[in-house]
Amino acid sequence: QDQGTSTSGISEWKKRAPYKVHDKDSGFEVKYEANCHCGKVKYELGREKPLDSKLCHCTTCQVQHAAPFQWAAIFHKEDINFVSGHHDLEWYDPSSKSIAHHLPCKVRCSFCHSPIMDEGRNMILLFPSLVHLKTDEAKRMFKPRCHMFYGQRVVDVPDGLPKWSGLSGNSELIEDSPVEEVREVERKRKRDVEDE
Repeated sequence: QDQGTSTSGISEWKKRAPYKVHDKDSGFEVKYEANCHCGKVKYELGREKPLDSKLCHCTTCQVQHAAPFQWAAIFHKEDINFVSGHHDLEWYDPSSKSIAHHLPCKVRCSFCHSPIMDEGRNMILLFPSLVHLKTDEAKRMFKPRCHMFYGQRVVDVPDGLPKWSGLSGNSELIEDSPVEEVREVERKRKRDVEDE
C-alpha cells in the first residue's frame, strides 16, 4: 500500500493510518468531529489547522463530486481517528477505474456514498463540509487559501484568492490572483534562474 500497491488480506488496511483506530491512551486530542450524510461513518481530527486548504477545479473533482469544484483540506494520515463506520467504507481508484484499495484513491461511505477523503500515499485530503466547524475561528482555520486547476473551471470565482492554472505553486498564476502574489512568484522564478 505504501508504494501504491493494493492491500492484501481482509484487515491489513485497518492496522494502518488513516484507518487505524487510536488507542484511548495514545494522546490523540480531539479538535473536531465529522460524519458522512447518513452518520454511519464518524471520525475525529486531532489537528486544529489543516496543513493546507484548497479549492480544486480539475475535471476529475468536478465529475467525482458532481460540483463545479472540490473543497479539500490536507492532513497527515495520523491526524484522523475513526469513531465508527471505517468498516463501511468503499474505495475508488480513478486512474484505473477500479474499486481496489490502490493509492491514491477516493474513499466514500458505502451506504450514503458521501465522499470522506482522498487517500494519498502520505497524506489525506478531507472534505471540510463534513467537519462540524462550530465557531468562526474553526471556520477561519479551514478557509481555502487558493484555487488549483482554475484553467479547467466551469464557473468564475472572483474571491481574490490566488488562482493556479494547475497544481498550486507548480503552475502559472492566472485570472484575478492578487497582484503582489504574482509579483512574488515572478521574483522567485528569477532568483531560481539566477541560482542555476
